[in-house]
Amino acid sequence: MVDLSCKYLGLQLKNPVVVGSSGLSSSIGNLKTIAQMGAGAVVLKSIFEEQIKFEADKFLKSDNPEMKSWNEAFQGIVNKTEFYYDEAFDYLTSYAKEHTLNQYLSLISDAKKNIDIPVIASINCSTQYDWQYFAKRIQEAGADALELNVYLLPSDFEKNGIDNENVYFDIIKEVKKYITIPVSLKTGYYFSSVAQTLFRLSETGISGLTLFNRPYNPDIDIETLQVNASNMFSSESEYSHSLRWVALMSGRVKCNIAASTGIHNSETVIKQLLAGADAVHMVSVFYKQHLHHFDVLPGIIKGLETWMKEHKYNNISEFKGLLSRKNVHNPASYERVQFLRLFSSIE
Repeated sequence: MVDLSCKYLGLQLKNPVVVGSSGLSSSIGNLKTIAQMGAGAVVLKSIFEEQIKFEADKFLKSDNPEMKSWNEAFQGIVNKTEFYYDEAFDYLTSYAKEHTLNQYLSLISDAKKNIDIPVIASINCSTQYDWQYFAKRIQEAGADALELNVYLLPSDFEKNGIDNENVYFDIIKEVKKYITIPVSLKTGYYFSSVAQTLFRLSETGISGLTLFNRPYNPDIDIETLQVNASNMFSSESEYSHSLRWVALMSGRVKCNIAASTGIHNSETVIKQLLAGADAVHMVSVFYKQHLHHFDVLPGIIKGLETWMKEHKYNNISEFKGLLSRKNVHNPASYERVQFLRLFSSIE
């Protein structure tokens, strides 16, 4: 009997296939389907820093009866004295943030009541903001772990590499002060020294690194002269970038590694595990299934099981990392960035 179970972020998973954070993981109906189809764990749709700020501002300006009474009371305070203006405004802003956060906390608690796989909450953040407070509330709502989704584009001419990297460390430091559940970091690859930075991040006490966050990329429509989104979903060929870094970092960082981006089938799942991944995050493939998003999940898991039987592996630990950098005969195969072999064969 093949055993697909594994440990990820200190959690026991029945298999290493994790449904990653997206709009598909924001409803109880979908979460039930995800669990029924056999996923090992699920990452809930991220709550965005920008979303909370936007919703708080919209809530403050709204015309709903509840907020109208708050605004009238607030204006009464302002008319009486300006001394309490800042305090009153902060109170109303906090109330609005709480209103937005409660919707997310309800999703977490409802998920825990309805599905039997680990539920990982997700925060998409770019500053320290109030995440230490939100993280604590997320833990209290019952989340099994928390994924910090941080991806900064180093495009600010006023900031150097160290300034950008410090944001990651500051967010982790603040969040970990207030929670005890496992914390993972989903990050991009815009670092001057990717290997060193990932290693240093793994030393902060986080339980996992997800490699990598797939960024929003712009495109230009040459007919309308508009800037719009490009390739919202990953293609099957995109897995090779994360595969390289999973293999390079496996056995060298002090936390779990999850592979992400371009993982659309069981073959790629197997490749990432051989490279050293402890788990894989899958998203785009489910969007490409149209109305029946998660029907491919059983086949992907079955494909992993079949391959293990064919190669006589009883459990994942027997082959995980077998082809990581530290275990392959020629480590340069992961570090080479030029097409020497390809060009040498061209006549």
